[in-house]
Amino acid sequence: MTLELDLPPDRYRARRVLFALLVGLTAVLGIGLMAGTLRVGGIGGWDLLILVCFALTLPWTTVGFWNAVIGLTLMRRRPWVTTSRLSGDPAQIRGRTVVLSCIRNEDTATVARNLDLMIAGILESGQGRHFEVWILSDSDWEDCVVAEESLAQELANRWAGQMAVHYRRRPNNLGYKAGNIRDFLAGPGAAFDYALVLDADSVMAPQAILGLVRAMESTPRLGILQTLVVGLPSLSAFARPFQFGMRLGMRSYTLGSAWWQGDCGPYWGHNALIRVAPFQEHCGLPLLPGPSPLGGHILSHDQVEAALMRRAGYEVRVLPLEGGSWEENPPTLPEFIRRDLRWCQGNLQYLRLLNLPGLRPVSRVQLLLAILLFLSSPAWVLLMLFATLGLGRADGEAAVLDPALGSILLALILTMVFAPKLATLTDLLFRADGRRAFGGAPRLIAGALAETLFSALLAPVMAMAHTVFMAGLPFGRSLLWGAQRRAAHRVRWAQALRGLWPQTLVGLATLLWLGSTAGASWLSPFFVGALVAVPLAVITASPVLGHGLTRLGLWRIPEETDPHPTVRALDLPAVATARRAATTGSGALGTAHAISESAD
Repeated sequence: MTLELDLPPDRYRARRVLFALLVGLTAVLGIGLMAGTLRVGGIGGWDLLILVCFALTLPWTTVGFWNAVIGLTLMRRRPWVTTSRLSGDPAQIRGRTVVLSCIRNEDTATVARNLDLMIAGILESGQGRHFEVWILSDSDWEDCVVAEESLAQELANRWAGQMAVHYRRRPNNLGYKAGNIRDFLAGPGAAFDYALVLDADSVMAPQAILGLVRAMESTPRLGILQTLVVGLPSLSAFARPFQFGMRLGMRSYTLGSAWWQGDCGPYWGHNALIRVAPFQEHCGLPLLPGPSPLGGHILSHDQVEAALMRRAGYEVRVLPLEGGSWEENPPTLPEFIRRDLRWCQGNLQYLRLLNLPGLRPVSRVQLLLAILLFLSSPAWVLLMLFATLGLGRADGEAAVLDPALGSILLALILTMVFAPKLATLTDLLFRADGRRAFGGAPRLIAGALAETLFSALLAPVMAMAHTVFMAGLPFGRSLLWGAQRRAAHRVRWAQALRGLWPQTLVGLATLLWLGSTAGASWLSPFFVGALVAVPLAVITASPVLGHGLTRLGLWRIPEETDPHPTVRALDLPAVATARRAATTGSGALGTAHAISESAD
């Protein structure tokens, strides 16, 4: 395993200092370029507002850029870190592990399929006696509760005498998912050494599960071990570009961040193994003062638990490896926004935790970055609105900004924004096995270009959704921990308009305001994405389009080209569709793929 467990603390300190210097200097360069771009006519109050908003957008942009640079360096110099299989000490497992499937008003058929597959794989390895499965439910829909009870009984009967399967449902949702896990660990869970935390859509290969346990057993100071979770193949026209883009961006980003975060890594709340005793003793979440939405129980529990585990002296690490750990992505834009707004509310609660006593400096930085991840959205929106108002009132762009410096700044920002995806794409294009995994170089390049366009349209939609939501927080607006619609479904025009009318209105108003202004070329792309939010939501929810894209091979991921045995056993429609299309070589991309790979 590529955990670098033997590195001395001084080595990590040196890496963190270097990383902080790189990020800081890059941010200063960006702010300097922006100040230079705005200096035409002098820096006034309006320019200062733009500069402040721009500065708030830089932390995540610069961190992502340097994570990508470091990640690409590691991928090119140490290709072994990108292996697609988890391994571990083949010695016999000694401790007891509980597999926790955390659900709330979910589709029980998916939960049953995933758990059944994982149980079978663990038993086949011969290590079944060291595992138990507990289904932890917070469901309050009567039909879901009945289905869950039936599911649990079926699983218990099927695996009776081989692996115990239990069902436990709370009468309330106090403390959300984190509260459910904590209640369990205070009771029956105390008998276990480790807990594998899963969401309803989580799937893990038995090799990955056993690898996590063996790594935990061989490293007593390891408190949380997080896998790199990737998306399962989907027929959704919305999920396909998203899963493709995340697959490109996460590899370099996670490798780079693991290089400097090291023993103070992230925890994403699922597809991860925790050491039960210190987790239960040290990782209890505080009840935040004040009313909802920013007070009360913490929604985004995971990174806080990681910080508390590290405060207690235990390590938190992420395995920067692809393979063996999957989840499903939201199938439509409205579902994606709903999930993101829940994270937004939860991350903003961290504002009240930054001064928590005893936290490691890196943990505080991680909490601050989690806050800025969403605060950067209104900063971008205000930046664009201020710039729009300024350009709309000016005689021309030269009257308010320096075009030469502005062009340099724009190139710098775009490079940093897309750096994680560009880094992984570069590595894949240099490796024959990497190109083949994504369907060949033509499909990989076409997918990257199309995903860039998709991301450019999606970014302003999400930024405005975050901004509108945060504007309502002071007035008590909040989100409940509701069920997610994970299955593909249509989005009607009326439904899309009800949820996305603010984006449409802002996009239309700003483009009309800019009109034929010379500076419109700088800002129009941002507001075009907002203007087309409604048709984007409707079109990307089309089943016909999703099937067509899958058959064409656009945004193909490795699980569609050469499925892992665990993914193959799931019998996913997207995998079957992609495999049928691959055997017939359908489409121009299929022909180009065959030519390019025959040249290898």
